Amino acid sequence: MKIRAVEKNKKQYLALLLLADEQESMIDRYLERGRMYALDDGGVKAVCVVTDEGNGVLEIKNIAVDAEYQRRGFGRALVSFVEEKYRRSFHTLRVGTGDSPATVPFYEKCGFERAFVIRDFFTDNYDRPIYDGGVRLKDMLVLEKKI
Repeated sequence: MKIRAVEKNKKQYLALLLLADEQESMIDRYLERGRMYALDDGGVKAVCVVTDEGNGVLEIKNIAVDAEYQRRGFGRALVSFVEEKYRRSFHTLRVGTGDSPATVPFYEKCGFERAFVIRDFFTDNYDRPIYDGGVRLKDMLVLEKKI
C-alpha cells in the first residue's frame, strides 16, 4: 500500500470523490485549493482531499474508498497518513459530515469527537436531497481531533 500526492488532473478521480460528496459543484469548491492524496494498493482504492482552514485547522473535505474495498482499513490508513504528515503544521484535524449511522462511527473510531453543527448545510447547499445510510441529510456535523 502506497499513498501519494495527486498534483495534477485531480478530476480523474471524480467517480471516487462523488462517493463521499455527491455533487460535483460542491467538490469544485475545494478540489483545486486542496491537497489530494491517493491510496494505491494494486490500483487506486481511495482518495482524500484536505484544506488549510486557517488558525491551525486542517479539514478533510473528502475521503472516499471504492465501494468494493470498503471496511478494509484504507480510509483509516488515509486518516493516519494525514495526521502524521500534518501534525507539525496543524493542531486540529476537522471533518464535516452528515449525521449518519454510516459515517459518524467511522470518524469516532478514528478518534474524532463531535464539535459543532452547521444547521441546514445539506438542504441549503445541494440541489437535491442527499441520503447517507438511508438517512436524509439536513445538518452538517463537524468532528475534530487534536493532532
